[in-house]
Amino acid sequence: MTSPDWPPGRWHYRRSLASRVAVLTTFALGVSIAIMALTAYVVMRQQLMSSLDQSLLNRAHKATSVSALSELTVQGVPPWWLGAADVRVIFVTLDGPPSGTDIPDFTLGRPEYEVVTGRRESVVRTLVTKEGERFRVATVHASSGQALILAQPLAPNDRTLEKLGGVLFVFGALGVLAALLAGWLVARNGLRPVRRLTSAVERIAVTEDLTPLRVEGDDEVARLATAFNQMLLALGASRDRQRRLVADASHELRTPLTSLRTNLDLLRQAEGNSALPAQARLELLDDVRGQIEELSALVGDLVELARDEPMTHVVAEVDLADVVDRAVTRVRRRAHGIAFDVSTTPWTVLGDASSLERAVTNLLDNAAKWSPTDGTVTVRLADGVLTVDDEGTGVAEADRPHVFERFYRAEESRAMPGSGLGLAIVRQVIDRHGGRIEVSEAPSGGARFSMWVPGVTADAPA
Repeated sequence: MTSPDWPPGRWHYRRSLASRVAVLTTFALGVSIAIMALTAYVVMRQQLMSSLDQSLLNRAHKATSVSALSELTVQGVPPWWLGAADVRVIFVTLDGPPSGTDIPDFTLGRPEYEVVTGRRESVVRTLVTKEGERFRVATVHASSGQALILAQPLAPNDRTLEKLGGVLFVFGALGVLAALLAGWLVARNGLRPVRRLTSAVERIAVTEDLTPLRVEGDDEVARLATAFNQMLLALGASRDRQRRLVADASHELRTPLTSLRTNLDLLRQAEGNSALPAQARLELLDDVRGQIEELSALVGDLVELARDEPMTHVVAEVDLADVVDRAVTRVRRRAHGIAFDVSTTPWTVLGDASSLERAVTNLLDNAAKWSPTDGTVTVRLADGVLTVDDEGTGVAEADRPHVFERFYRAEESRAMPGSGLGLAIVRQVIDRHGGRIEVSEAPSGGARFSMWVPGVTADAPA
């Protein structure tokens, strides 16, 4: 049965990396040793056979130069007279059977008789007797109708090759074992940084301690540890943001919930009590409604900010001027007494219309909140830059880098209504659309928020 953790045919992945490296190293070296041993054996065999052939031919040619060769052979002269003590000497003619000293029991063939007739000068080949003994046979043309054959047993050569094969096998096996041991040692030492990194990662997974790992050297393992440290830093920052968001959200939710519970307790105590005027009861109900609306807005803002991910809404070409006009119309309904001076020019962007409208609405709500009752909010859209000026007290220089952070409030805004998430949502929407936003001082002394979103075919302004 195949394990569900491993795809079929990947059984070797169940082994440790060190064992796989050792096995692969041993296999590679074993194949190399086998090829080298086989090559050495074949070369040695060819060399021995070539030397034997050359020796037989040289001795045969020297023997044919001796006069009265046939008489000497027939009379049974010992082979060592011909310098061939380890061979069998055979004299062949066309008139009769072969003659010589201790003729082996093998059958001469067509190649040998072609030498006798003079068609070939010489021939060397291997012949086997009926008993299975192998001979290397060299046939040399002696004179018209005559040939001299020298036959040497191959048993000594075979024994030499057997010994050579045994030696090569033994040393090859020892080489494979040495390669296995060396591969294992190299794998263990070479993968020691990987094991340390694995242990550190497993410790982090158990303890959730995001302390960066120690980086040693400048190799691939060091690069992996560096990349893992960067991931730890990003994970730590994300966890800090999550904790801060949860802490701030619990703090911001506690106030409206406490007030809501207090008002509901008062209404319940006043149930059936005629001492509480109807007008006071209506005021409590309106207060409860307002607190519910504030709580709903806060929850909506938290949900929007929790989507800390790339934009996945419907993306299309949007005229930012139309978005600004719709946002101004919406804010006018709830910003009583505030005038809006609006001037826009068309600017087509690629993005999500609803997200952009919410960002612009938050900017306008913020400007209306800080403007006096009879104040004016100036809205301008030109060349893709939207500026929103209010007539409030402005943003202090020390607070400007933090106004777009979640739940951040300046000292003078502590008593103002709001969740402290509106400008953070604006920043998130603009970042998703590849734009930018900044705060500065308006000509009237209030705050100026400048927002830019790239157009469909436009570059960022200088």
